[in-house]
Amino acid sequence: MLPLPFLIALFVVGYLLGSIPFGLILTRLAGLGDVRAIGSGNTGATNVLRAGRKGLAAATLLLDMLKGFLPIVIAYILFSHGGDRIPAIAAGFGALIGHIFPVWLKFRGGKGVATYIGILFGIYWPAAAVFCLVWLTSAFLFRYSSLSALIASAFMPFAPFAFAPLTPGVFQIAMISGSLSLFSLIIFATHHANIARLLKGKESRIGDNK
Repeated sequence: MLPLPFLIALFVVGYLLGSIPFGLILTRLAGLGDVRAIGSGNTGATNVLRAGRKGLAAATLLLDMLKGFLPIVIAYILFSHGGDRIPAIAAGFGALIGHIFPVWLKFRGGKGVATYIGILFGIYWPAAAVFCLVWLTSAFLFRYSSLSALIASAFMPFAPFAFAPLTPGVFQIAMISGSLSLFSLIIFATHHANIARLLKGKESRIGDNK
């Protein structure tokens, strides 16, 4: 196992990359002001979409995914030899925390869904494919971005077992499942206000401009 100082360093690298507020940067460059002043008040792609700019929302989604994926690539290149995913998990965890609690924005960022997808592509791509499929299906059926993210996240801890032939070793499967369980719990925690609005029938649907 990689020594703890190296894992901490990977977490910090992931955190710094994850904390880049692309949604805020892009909307300000486009002359739309502070995206945090509308909708949910966060810097994620869904809130950028509420500004009425689909192109900016798509760019935010891709960049937020990239900042979850890139730290994991760095971890794999530097330390993940022999299939060890612990360095990648440490870097991905840092990216997710950085997106949700960015130091540049007084620790008030997005809800982590796009960054989580990027992390999934880096750590275990079959889970990323399942996440996207479930999200798209749920969004088509219910038209709630938050509900779609919650449903897709709930599937993630089970994905390594469903694709066990692609993952050599019981330990690797359990480790990936455990890390995805943690990440999914974080996604649920960031959506606590959305869950309350869903239960009250007050959650905004995809396409609503607020």
